[in-house]
Amino acid sequence: MGDRWHVEVDRSVCIGSGMCVITAPGGFALDSARQSHPADPETDANEKVLEAAEGCPVEAITITLSGSGEVVFPPED
Repeated sequence: MGDRWHVEVDRSVCIGSGMCVITAPGGFALDSARQSHPADPETDANEKVLEAAEGCPVEAITITLSGSGEVVFPPED
C-alpha cells in the first residue's frame, strides 16, 4: 500500500490561477470565489497532485503525509 497524503490549500494565499485544476484534474477544484480546494483532502500519493503543488504560482498548496504530518511539499529549506 502506498503513502496517503493530506492536501491543503491556503485560501489566504491562493490567487485562483487554476493551474492546479489544469495540472491535476480531479485533484483540485475552484469554488465560486475562484479559490482552489482539494477535491479530497486525504488522497493517495499522486504525481499529478505533487506537480500541481510545485506549479502553484504562489505556493498555496501544502502536502503532508497522513498520520505522521511529515512535509512532502513544499521542501523545507
